Amino acid sequence: MALTLHSAWRATAPYRVRIGLALKGVSYDYAAVDLLAGQQREPAYRAVNPQGLTPALDLGDGQVLTQSLAILEWLEETRPTPPILPRSSLDRAVVRAMAGVIASDIHPLNNTRVVRRLADLGVAPEAVTDWIQGWIRDGFDALEPMIEKHGGAFAFGDSPTLADCCLVPQVYSARRYSLDLSPWPALTAAADLAARHDAFFSAHPDNQPDAKPT
Repeated sequence: MALTLHSAWRATAPYRVRIGLALKGVSYDYAAVDLLAGQQREPAYRAVNPQGLTPALDLGDGQVLTQSLAILEWLEETRPTPPILPRSSLDRAVVRAMAGVIASDIHPLNNTRVVRRLADLGVAPEAVTDWIQGWIRDGFDALEPMIEKHGGAFAFGDSPTLADCCLVPQVYSARRYSLDLSPWPALTAAADLAARHDAFFSAHPDNQPDAKPT
């Protein structure tokens, strides 16, 4: 059965899943969700994902998976080659911790609905940018020594993992918000190398069917 990924081109959570699908060589149909237009809150999309967030992966058999890390873990379990988690339980825990810093500690405070809420509360645009940059800085400060210790060509070792699936989109977001990345050289080097990998390149926001000029 054909998979359908409900995705928003520039959002980092579906970007992670696109990377994972590409790394695993899984083909899928692309269903665009315009977050700025509010399509995620409309009944048609709520019927797909009641939480009204992207991504959602429709398996084509009546099952829909949500939450990017859950989808990536499902991909790893159902399509174990090539692996995106290391073999040993300790190494897997380290990779999951790296991914968690991004997916649990940085991104939830910076996603579209939070930024919109800050604007609704009257927070000035420059203060919103400072808010976004601040949480990215905190997360990157935690990730840098982890990548220094465990990184090789990629964030962990010499092949792409779940950590890179999360890191590359977050670095993309950091650059969107003009954050100076020089304090985190190991992190930046790992993300930039991964971004040149074919799977990461194909998943890049600019290469999606709903991409808009920036």
